[in-house]
Amino acid sequence: MTGVEDDDPLLSIGVFARRARLSPKALRLYDRQGLLAPDRVDAATGYRYYRESRLATARLIVRLRGLDMPLARIGEVLAVPGPEAAAVVAGYWEGVERRITAQRELAVHLRIQLSGGREGMDTYKIEQRDVPEQVVLTERRHVRPEDLPVWIPDACARLEEEAKAYEGPVAAPFVVYYGHVNEDSDGPVEVCVPIDPAREAEVTAPVRTEPAHREAYTTLTKAQVKYPQILSAYDAVYQWIEESGARATGPGREVYFADWESAGPAAQVCDIAVPVA
Repeated sequence: MTGVEDDDPLLSIGVFARRARLSPKALRLYDRQGLLAPDRVDAATGYRYYRESRLATARLIVRLRGLDMPLARIGEVLAVPGPEAAAVVAGYWEGVERRITAQRELAVHLRIQLSGGREGMDTYKIEQRDVPEQVVLTERRHVRPEDLPVWIPDACARLEEEAKAYEGPVAAPFVVYYGHVNEDSDGPVEVCVPIDPAREAEVTAPVRTEPAHREAYTTLTKAQVKYPQILSAYDAVYQWIEESGARATGPGREVYFADWESAGPAAQVCDIAVPVA
C-alpha cells in the first residue's frame, strides 16, 4: 500500500486483486476493455495502482461475471446510474431466462428425436391444399433466431402498409425459410404479402411471383408457434411427406392468418406448410 490520500489510499495491483477477489490478469483485461482502468501507472516500472474506493466497482464486475454477463454488457451497467444499471441487469437476466427456457424445450425435442420416438408427432393433423399463383411484396434478409420475433412482425407491418397503395393484401402474409435459422445459420428468410396480380405493373417496391403449388400443412395455436415447439410441427410435416411417398418441392414456410396480438394461447394463428409433389 502506498498512501497518497489517507481516506482513499492507492493499492498495488496485487493487493487490490486479492481484496477484489480477482486475478491481476483479469484486472489487466478489464483495463483493456475500458471497464476498470488503474488510477496510476508507474512510468518507470509499469506497476499499476488502484484507489481503495474502486473495490466496489471491481467486486460488482466479479458478481456480474458470475451471471455470465459479457464484458460489453457489464460496460453498459457501469456507465449508468444505479436505477438504470439495475434495469440493464434485469433486462439481461430476462433474456437469459428466455434462452434457458428455449434451450430446455429444445433439449426435450432433441431427446425425443434422437431416441426415435414419435411423442407429440401424432398431435399434428397434416392436410393438403392447392395454392394459386400469387404476386407478393417481399422483404428478405439474413437473420439470427433472436431477431425473428421482432423482424417478422415489423416487416409484415411495413409490407401491409405498402400494399395499401395497391388495394391492400389479398391473402394472408407468409414467411419463407430458404435456409435454417439457428445459432450457426442465418437463413435467408423472406416475408411475403400477397397483392392483387392486376396491380403488379404499378409496383415500385420489391415484388415477385410465387408459383402455384400444392402444399402439405398443419395448423398451430399461438402457444405451439413458440420456439422450439414449432420445430416439432416442421418435423411432423416433413415426416408425413416422407411416409406418404411425396417429395418437398420448395422451402418450408409459415402462413400467419390471424391477428397475432389479439390471439390467445389456444387460438389457431399459423400454418406450417411445405410445397409438395
